[in-house]
Amino acid sequence: MSATGTGTRRRSTLAAAAVVAALALTATACGPEDESDAKPSESSPAENDKGGDGKDTVGLPENLPFDLDDLKDWKDGAWKDWDPDGWLGDAKAFINPIIEDLWDRERMGDAEEPDRGIDEDEIEDEPAGDGSSEDEGVTDPTPAAVQAKQVPTSYTESAPAHGKVFFDSPQGQMVCSATAVKDPKNPGKSNLVATAGHCVHGGKGKGWFRNVVFVPSYNSKGVAGPQLETAPKADVTPHGVWWADKAVTTDHWRGNGADSGGRGAAQDFAVLDVKPEKGSTNTKSLEETIGAAVKVNFGLPKVTSMKDLTARGYPAAKPYDGARMFSCTDKPSRVTIDPNEPTMYRIGCTMTGGSSGGGWVSEGPDGEDELYSVTSIGPLTATWLAAPRLGADAKKVFDQLAK
Repeated sequence: MSATGTGTRRRSTLAAAAVVAALALTATACGPEDESDAKPSESSPAENDKGGDGKDTVGLPENLPFDLDDLKDWKDGAWKDWDPDGWLGDAKAFINPIIEDLWDRERMGDAEEPDRGIDEDEIEDEPAGDGSSEDEGVTDPTPAAVQAKQVPTSYTESAPAHGKVFFDSPQGQMVCSATAVKDPKNPGKSNLVATAGHCVHGGKGKGWFRNVVFVPSYNSKGVAGPQLETAPKADVTPHGVWWADKAVTTDHWRGNGADSGGRGAAQDFAVLDVKPEKGSTNTKSLEETIGAAVKVNFGLPKVTSMKDLTARGYPAAKPYDGARMFSCTDKPSRVTIDPNEPTMYRIGCTMTGGSSGGGWVSEGPDGEDELYSVTSIGPLTATWLAAPRLGADAKKVFDQLAK
């Protein structure tokens, strides 16, 4: 979009109001939505246990705003129906029932990257100023392209907190990147994952995506794409498949986001609460299982005072194939897509689609990585990436799920 608005500039980084998922388990139809979520039913857990509606046997939340006979239709393919009048079409919450073994290596290999390219003509250059007052409303000169480098293998050792998000959308199987993050409510036992809003929800006029999973250290040994078909399962999904039990993104992304261009990008942020796929014998948290999670830094430091940021992800659009993890390191600058929305971080980077949602990290005072943002957009020329700045309002979004 063209940065030509004249309204009052927003100073907050992400809308304080968040959209929190119902207690579990898959996406609603990706059609027009009301502003409010459907209300839970009045029935009690005891009543549901008696009714034979299927919820108690499949782990669905007891307070769904409708009754279910069973999940047979869902498992037989009803989840492929995105008609707003179809099964679960009236649910306004994120519901993500586990379909065991759905995400095999063939489905993962077929997943495509979301279209998030932006034409650089949509960005209006503004004077950078001296950086002495604030970062809002500023667009610095376009950074030089930084060639993405392969992350050293194995990823379980070199980048254990990072991985891939897979999901089903009306366009088919899709893939993003993501990062396991620390949960202050559960020290050392976090199940939280940070990614981009467009990796869990379609944005304006659309709905939640379905069958959303996180695969930490995907393809840990970094084998070439064609070799993934025969690679040991322990190398492709070394810590298993983790299904999103809950999800949160911003009202701004839900109300303004688009699947291309820059609309909603300045608040394109989401957090998942995940659990192991059924059939797994793992009883540990995500953080305990992978041995890592990254603290989210909501301090919103001045961009001119920041050290280098490193963006990690799995670029899938050409010339990449989505099989390997790459990274770019650069000193962040500022870019304003829309003067009515917050200014974003920008770094030089040649990663393409598929790297969306990947964490932007920098070493904190304790020597450990801290997450400052996640990849949202890049230009069609694939020479830079931009990401939302996570401040106090982003923390409120995060806290909605951490609670």
